[in-house]
This record gives sequence, C-alpha cells and structure tokens, in this order.
Amino acid sequence: MVEKTGNGRCETDCHRPGKAVTAPELKAWFVREVLPLEAALMQFFRRSWRNESDIDDLCQDVYARVCEAAQDKIPNPAKPFVFAIARNLMIDRVRHENVISIEAVADPDMFATAADRPSAERGIIAREELYSLQAALDALPPRCREAVVMKKIEGLSRREIAARMGIAEKTVKRHLANGMMALANALYGEPADQRRT
Repeated sequence: MVEKTGNGRCETDCHRPGKAVTAPELKAWFVREVLPLEAALMQFFRRSWRNESDIDDLCQDVYARVCEAAQDKIPNPAKPFVFAIARNLMIDRVRHENVISIEAVADPDMFATAADRPSAERGIIAREELYSLQAALDALPPRCREAVVMKKIEGLSRREIAARMGIAEKTVKRHLANGMMALANALYGEPADQRRT
C-alpha cells in the first residue's frame, strides 16, 4: 500500500509506527534510494579517509549499518541518513585505532603503537643527533663531563654532585656552566674551523 504524504512524496505502509519492515520492502528501498548514492559515498570516503585501500570495506560497512538500522523503520530521506552513518563509521574506526587493548597495558613491551614510532627519517636524524651529543660529551674535560652527566642524565642536584665528586658546590656550578656552554657550541654553534679566534 502506498500513501501520499503532505510533502507529495510516496511512502510505503512500512513507515507506520509499530509495523516492521519486510525484507522485500527493505531491498526495494535499498536499491531505489541507497545504491544510487554509491558514487557520492565513494567520493566522500576518498576525500575524507587517509587509506584508499579501506574505502571498499568502509562502503560495505555503511551498507550493512544502513540495512540494520532500516529494519525497524526506513529513513526518509535516505541521503543524510547514509552520510551520517558514513561519518560515524569513520569516527568509530579512528577511535578504534587509538584504543589500546587491556592486554597491551598489562604487558608494557607491547605498549608501543605504530603511531608512536618515529618515521625512518626521524630515526636516522635522532641517531645522528645522539652520535653528535656523545662526541660532544666525550670532548669535555673529564671532571666537567662527570658533573654534566650527573646533573642532566642522572638528575642529581648540585649538592649531591658536590658530595659524590668531593668538591665544593661552587666548583660544580662552574663545571656545569662550562660543560653546557661547550656542548651548546659543539652542537649548535659554528663549526670549529669557522669559529673566530
């Protein structure tokens, strides 16, 4: 049975409250209203989703959610309904990718996620920076290097460093100042062959 609504659209009798949608009605509605939106839906995913290989799966998931939701009542109009489901599906996928399973939290070694891992380029740069820092530390006078390592790596106070090294806090302060200045020059200053003397 088909009824005319106040806006001139035709609706099947399945839109009446309390009456479930039959499989043939759902299929007819899907073919008539949802499938013609596929090109626009695919374009929406291509613009919005970062991984093109996921787009077909996303589209199929949207269809499954649309059919499941329309079993109780066929939405009218279909287009905003379909695109709202598509948007929500993408949000769900992003949230799911950012969730860490309880097993991963129980095992700290598995805690590192792909998103936390640096790119290969960043890894190379970091390694080069680490080698430069080690070379600059190695170039410091031994007592100065010892004070800098205790302060910056071990996190000790000047008083603790002075006690360990058996020197005055004032001397520790001078070692730290000289060491940090030398490290800054070595890492961020002009190359040694271009420095003015």
